[in-house]
Amino acid sequence: MAGITDEFMKEMRAKTKHYCVVILRHGPNWNKTGAEHVIWEHGRRNFALRRDGLLSIICPISDGSDISGVGVFNGSINDVTKIMDDDPGVKEGFFVYEVHDTRSFPGDCLP
Repeated sequence: MAGITDEFMKEMRAKTKHYCVVILRHGPNWNKTGAEHVIWEHGRRNFALRRDGLLSIICPISDGSDISGVGVFNGSINDVTKIMDDDPGVKEGFFVYEVHDTRSFPGDCLP
């Protein structure tokens, strides 16, 4: 692994931008009848948010935990909260969520 200088770290840190991380968990209605259709529409909405540049990274979680997914949004906490409050899965109680402010480097992506 190559060495990283303090100067490089300072230069890179100055390039960070604020994003929001959303942690989506199973809600109180997770096992309710009709969940599949609502969750499908939640997924469709995620694709639209991704297409529009608002949801940069989508990570569904299927490890058996109560976490349903993680997403990285390109927006403020207020904007992301409004987006999530309007999510069909959240509205129906299939999901609950947390929003956290974070920083990262514009252009970062999954390999």
